Amino acid sequence: MLCGSLARADDGTLRIGSKRFTESYILAEVVAQTAAPHAKVEHRQGLGNTAIVLAALKNGSIDVYPEYVGTIDQEILKHGTQDKQPSSLEQMRRELAAMGFGIAVPLGFNNTYALAVRGDAGIATLSDLARQPALRFGLSHEFIGRGDGWPGLARRYGLPQQPRGLDHGIAYEALAARQVDVIDIYSTDAKIARYGLTVLRDDRVYFPRYDAVLLYRLDAAQRFPQAWKAIQGLEGKITERDMIGMNAAAELEGQAFAEVARRWLARQRDDKAGDKGGGTPEPAAARRSLAGVLFGPDLARLTGQHVLLVALSVLLAAIAGIPLGVLAAFQPRLRQPVLAVTGVLQTVPSLALLAMLIPLLGTIGIVPALVALFVYALLPIVRNTCTGILGIAPGLRQAALALGLTSRQRLWHVDLPLALPVILAGVKTAAVMSVGTATIAAFIGAGGYGERITTGLALNDNTMLLAGALPAAALALLTQGLFELIERRLVVAGKK
Repeated sequence: MLCGSLARADDGTLRIGSKRFTESYILAEVVAQTAAPHAKVEHRQGLGNTAIVLAALKNGSIDVYPEYVGTIDQEILKHGTQDKQPSSLEQMRRELAAMGFGIAVPLGFNNTYALAVRGDAGIATLSDLARQPALRFGLSHEFIGRGDGWPGLARRYGLPQQPRGLDHGIAYEALAARQVDVIDIYSTDAKIARYGLTVLRDDRVYFPRYDAVLLYRLDAAQRFPQAWKAIQGLEGKITERDMIGMNAAAELEGQAFAEVARRWLARQRDDKAGDKGGGTPEPAAARRSLAGVLFGPDLARLTGQHVLLVALSVLLAAIAGIPLGVLAAFQPRLRQPVLAVTGVLQTVPSLALLAMLIPLLGTIGIVPALVALFVYALLPIVRNTCTGILGIAPGLRQAALALGLTSRQRLWHVDLPLALPVILAGVKTAAVMSVGTATIAAFIGAGGYGERITTGLALNDNTMLLAGALPAAALALLTQGLFELIERRLVVAGKK
């Protein structure tokens, strides 16, 4: 609770969040760079779906993030499906104000949901889908679960197909490879033209407008008046063509989100100053090499965050897990319950656990990530501690009792030293596992190598994915080697 309070403390930083898709990253960067001259700014990027970003907004972990009016109406305010007219902005403002939120700064473009097929599919409308039940649907997980997504769409059009979940970052490639036949898209996606797709006409008008706006905490405008005034200057400035171009720069040309935003803002300043394009345009950024991304300027920061997450979580798991293992070893009635509980905790899906921890702890970032990693590190430590102690020869315990040692003395001077190699093996297993599991921390803004992996998933960029996966693999090998070195030293010390 103390950690959560500290995480939410107002340190004078305007925190901008983004969801885990290209456009959200870019818009958040545009907002962050616009506010940066007037306040200390932090972009907490790729936080996940609407539920996670909204939870971060509620508990003050972020102050503002780009959102869409259709999502606010249907998903956040829960106004149901398309059976009625969309709510007005004024109605949404009134309801959001009661929650401490505001909706402002319409950015100037509509990015609606749609379904798309390959250009040679011979389908033009959503109604046509009902007549082809064999079509394979690959839809994003959020779209499948949203009230304004697949459930209502299937009812409106009488669609009999059963969709499979597919990450939006790889959907276009899966469609082009004929692994699926229909995908959900955003109308400003840059890859629509690149892959020659047909966007199916919404002939029964199911999808509402998804005009891009900013959803913010009402106190943010009061805490950062100058920055908020600058952000309001973005109203109506981003056209659909602008957004498609920015998405293309990131997804097709490999430009960093921050660079895409910087270039767009620079063009806006030039236009305001009267330069209508007569100057020399900036050259397009070349796609970065693996080495360039791998050893980029963020490597030290991400490494520090990743090591901190792993070290703290394993330390906490050892502090809790070793006593639990001792208890399980010496209390036969508690052995199976302790091992069963730690085993069940290990089976909880990582993203589900993170999503549950955010409202429980009231924050995003390092605190829920540490709790999740702590939970996953418990089982090998508890099990190995219990196994190591139970494996001690009964004669050694009897000898200790014959020497007059108390139970506590026997534990410290006989049981734990003899079981130490097995306990250490459990800690090693927990540490190596935590290196890989810690990559999920990026989904809730805790950093680490997962930042690169989530960005790579959003862009379907294998270079960025490898730039996150390779350091994680190297750190796992280093962790393994460090523990093996400790084990060898213990063996040498034991022989002496």
